[in-house]
Order: sequence, then C-alpha cells, then structure tokens
Amino acid sequence: MPGNWFYNKRRNHQAALFLTAVFGLGIGYLTLTPNPGVVLTSNDKLDHLFGFAVLLLPAAILYRHALYWLLPTAIAFGGAIEIIQPHVNRSGEWGDFWADAIGAILGVSIGLLLRYIFRKRFAVA
Repeated sequence: MPGNWFYNKRRNHQAALFLTAVFGLGIGYLTLTPNPGVVLTSNDKLDHLFGFAVLLLPAAILYRHALYWLLPTAIAFGGAIEIIQPHVNRSGEWGDFWADAIGAILGVSIGLLLRYIFRKRFAVA
C-alpha cells in the first residue's frame, strides 16, 4: 500500500528494533544499578510487568515476525537480570522473573491486538 505509513515495512522493522533496544537498555539500567530511584508504581511486580510489556510492544505492532526470537530473548533477559542483581547489591527474585515473563507475553498480546486494529483502520479499500 504505497503512501500508507503503516505499510512501510523496512522503516517499521527498523523502528521496532530500535525502540526495543532502547527500552531494553533502559530496563537494564533501571534493574542493574544499585538504586536508580525510578519507580513507576508502588508495586515492584507491576513495574516489572509494565516494563517488559513496553519492551515488546513496538515489535508486536510493527514487526511481528521478530517476535519468534524477541519473546524468548526478552524472557531470558528477565532471567539474566534476576541472576545478576545480587552481584550489584539488588535482590533477584523469582516473582520478578515471572512478572517479566508475563509482562512480555502481555505486551505481545496487546501489541498484536493493536496491530490488528490499526491494519483494519488504515486498510485501503
């Protein structure tokens, strides 16, 4: 569909991977610094859930085929964070890992739903 911003695949793929990388770096910084002082909610598990949902949202909307490797990588990233945290004066918890994994799956689900809605809304008849 020429002229339709949603169908520029190359740009969408680049944007999805760039945003995912930026969000991943942000999550890495916030979770692996001794005390970043940034709290999104008053509930640690919700912060993890929200962070990992946002991590995969751009890819789910703009580059769904990357989810075959991004989703398992994001879940492994959450596990690696929890393993590394005790070495940077933070506490690694199984609950945080599960919140990361559920957040990643939730982000993919919401992103794919939004992708479906956008494609229906902006489809050229």
